[in-house]
Amino acid sequence: MAIQLSYEAFNKVLGKLKKDYKIYAPIRLAGTGRFSDTDVVRYGEINDVTEIVTEEKSHFSPKEILFPITQTLFYYTEDACQEPKEEDKKLLVFLRPCDIHGVTRLDQVFLQNGNQKDVYYERLREKVKFFMIECREGFENCFCVSMGTNQTDWYTAAIRFGEELSIDIKDEGLRAAFDGLGETIDFLPEFVQKNKVNVSLPDIENIDTSLFEQEMWKEYSQRCIACGRCNFVCMTCSCWTMQDIAYGENENNGERRRVWAGCHVDGFTDMAGGHGFRKNYGDRMRFKTMHKIYDFKKRNGYHMCVGCGRCDDACPEYISFSNCINKVAEIVGKEK
Repeated sequence: MAIQLSYEAFNKVLGKLKKDYKIYAPIRLAGTGRFSDTDVVRYGEINDVTEIVTEEKSHFSPKEILFPITQTLFYYTEDACQEPKEEDKKLLVFLRPCDIHGVTRLDQVFLQNGNQKDVYYERLREKVKFFMIECREGFENCFCVSMGTNQTDWYTAAIRFGEELSIDIKDEGLRAAFDGLGETIDFLPEFVQKNKVNVSLPDIENIDTSLFEQEMWKEYSQRCIACGRCNFVCMTCSCWTMQDIAYGENENNGERRRVWAGCHVDGFTDMAGGHGFRKNYGDRMRFKTMHKIYDFKKRNGYHMCVGCGRCDDACPEYISFSNCINKVAEIVGKEK
C-alpha cells in the first residue's frame, strides 16, 4: 500500500502513532556543534515531521537508540540488585538504507554471535520498527554503493520527502494510522546508484600477516590522535566497557552501567598490571580496518562497514577510511 499525503496530514499520523511509539529521527541541535556557531544533526524524539532533517546526513548514527551511549544494567544495594523498569512504548525510527544495513551488523554482534544473546540489546531491538528515508543521491564521503548497502526492502515503511510525502507502507500494524488520510498512489522508493566516493574492496583471501607490516600503517601513527570520534559516529562499532557507579551517601549502593568504548581510544586494551595492546595509534587503525573489511566477513559472509562515511566526516585529522580500504586493496588485490 502506497499513499501520498500532506505534511499536515502526516503530523496527524504521528499523533496517532505516539500513543504507542516513541518516534526518533535525525533532528538539528542548534549551536551544539564542534564550534560555537555550528549545529549537530543527531537522533532525537520528534513531534512534527518538519523537525526531520532530510537534506543532510546525520552526524551521529541511529545506533544510540538500540545501543545507548550509557545504559544502566542494574542497581545494587548491600544485599540486593534490581534491573531498571522497562519502557512500555515501542520505537519507530526514521533512518536511511545504509543504517538499516548497519542494524543487521549490530544484530549479528549482539544476537547471533554465539549461543547467548545480549538481553539488553534484544529487549530494545524487539520494540523497533524502521521508517526508511529514501536516499537517491547520497552525501559527501558516502560509499554505500561500493559496500552494497545502498538499497534494502527491509523496512516497515518508506518515505519520500517532496512538496508532499509519498509513503510505501508494508506493516499492517501501521496502516490504521493512515486511514482516511491521503490518496492511494503507485510508489516504491528509489536508491542512490552512484556515490562521489568509490571504494575497491580487497580480496580477503589474499590477506595474511605480511599486510600488518606494511608502511601504510605508519601514516596513521603520525596522524591519528586517538580521539575515538570515528568509533562513536560509526553505525556498526559495538564495543563497550563497564562502569560501577557508587552513590555518595552509601558507597555500597550504586549502579552498573554499560558505556560505549572504542578501539581507537586510550585505555581500551588495558589489562591488569598496566599492560595494554596496540599502544601505537597506527596499530589501532590497522585493527579497526581488519575488523571492518576482513575478519567480520570471514566469519559472517559480509563486510561490517556499510559505507555511511561518518568516520571520514568526523575525523579532525581528515583521515579517510575509504582511502584506507583502497590502499589495502592496492596491496593485496581487489575483490573479484
